[in-house]
Amino acid sequence: MSEDRYPCGTKRPDSSSTGESNKNNTSGKSLDLDKLPAINPLQLSGNTDVADMIDGVFAKSGFNARRLAEGAQLYARMIDNNTTIGMTLAGAMTPIGMSGVIIDLMKAGFIDFIISTGANLYHDLHRAYDMPMVQGDFLADDNMLADESVARIYDVFIHDDDTLEGTDEVILEAMRDLDPAKPFSSAKLHDQIGRHVNKSASHPERSLVAWAAKLGVPIYTSSPGDSSIGMNLVVPYLFDKPMNLNPVLDVIETAAIVRDAETNGVVEVGGGSPKNFYLQTQPTLHQILHDDTKGGHDYFLQLTTDSPHWGGLSGATPSEARSWGKVKDAVLNNVVVYSCASLTLPLIAQYVLTRCKAREQRRLLDRLDAMVKDLRKSAESNELLRKTYADHYEFPSIKK
Repeated sequence: MSEDRYPCGTKRPDSSSTGESNKNNTSGKSLDLDKLPAINPLQLSGNTDVADMIDGVFAKSGFNARRLAEGAQLYARMIDNNTTIGMTLAGAMTPIGMSGVIIDLMKAGFIDFIISTGANLYHDLHRAYDMPMVQGDFLADDNMLADESVARIYDVFIHDDDTLEGTDEVILEAMRDLDPAKPFSSAKLHDQIGRHVNKSASHPERSLVAWAAKLGVPIYTSSPGDSSIGMNLVVPYLFDKPMNLNPVLDVIETAAIVRDAETNGVVEVGGGSPKNFYLQTQPTLHQILHDDTKGGHDYFLQLTTDSPHWGGLSGATPSEARSWGKVKDAVLNNVVVYSCASLTLPLIAQYVLTRCKAREQRRLLDRLDAMVKDLRKSAESNELLRKTYADHYEFPSIKK
């Protein structure tokens, strides 16, 4: 590793203009403090915009301020290196307005596909139809809220009748145009909902689901039954028009997207099921399909409040993911920022929108069938895969 970079790969800030470096090397022969940047009193003057604040203040500090700067710079490297970038979305991000941040990133070509909780996608739809979702109070009397038919997400209030039930009607209307006999992935479901929002909503520009449909950005959900979108699938199922949503297609399509890319990177907002659903694309390829095209994701950025020592996946470090073959290196090009994503995501998004040039849209949604076809063709001709499962499955003959 070059001495001008941190272990994660981020360039160290230049300390030559901020004062004399530490001359007292008392740590032994293995560490030369003279070559490390000094930490001096931070200078707010001249660092008034967000990007300059991150490079000129946070990057020259310590703790999670410096992790945030490293994360912002890592995201910029993903963009500049023509990386296929996924975003995973957990927690209640869209209820607090984070749809707008994600829309700006998608429009700039800085997000190529999304894996989200269904709840984030459901609550994203409210604003497109002028359905109320307002600032409330986390100290509110929840018995009173229940009597008034108001649901609470910490300090956000949502009306049952005017918002939740109204959004349910939108989803059921959108699903009428889906062929119930043909299996489809959650990306196809969300694309259908997004197209419906673009046609029927008074403000479709407020919805990330609508923008994703317009920009060709696939949106997956790793737990399709675990949200009000999944709950609404109950209605056609009970009345003899069940939707043929197949989660296995999500596994196949996301693996095909990763396999197709030259380099892969992710911005993990929170943890949860979306985090692993992205990371598992690599072992799907090399562990299950014996595909030799990938050896772990190239870039990993997570914004989280979860700690690793509880043993849960949400707090698991990228170095632990390396042991599973999910990332390419245990340290290089991996950053975890331990802070609330309601603070860190807008800051990092503003940084890359300021520092990076917009990219051409990849429109992966338009290429899904072709990428899956390539994956299937490769799997069919994979000799190790054929040998492993020859007793269980009928493989097509390989034409010489």
